[in-house]
Amino acid sequence: QVQFWESGGGLVQPGGSLRLSCAASRSILSFYLMNWYRQAPGKERELVAGVTGGGTTNYANFVKGRFTIWRDNAQNTMYLQMNSLKPEDTAVYYCYGESRETLAWGQGTQVTVSS
Repeated sequence: QVQFWESGGGLVQPGGSLRLSCAASRSILSFYLMNWYRQAPGKERELVAGVTGGGTTNYANFVKGRFTIWRDNAQNTMYLQMNSLKPEDTAVYYCYGESRETLAWGQGTQVTVSS
């Protein structure tokens, strides 16, 4: 079993930045895929970005050039750097990890972009 804890969310003005962290309760080396998702009120959960165990990344079109995902296996943590934030980025952000043995979600962290 593994648990993920997200942190770093908060209130930020449009154009601002936030860095989200997803800390795991154990090693993430076995997680061949880790993603950030988000869910805005009244909308379905959507994929924001993903990173493989080898460091390959992918991004949703709506965050390309603004968000950066990476993982630090030594720290058992995944990150999401969010720059040039827009009001439409307001959502609860969740981390997700998948290994051969398990898949797990974090509890989410609220990001609100508003002036």
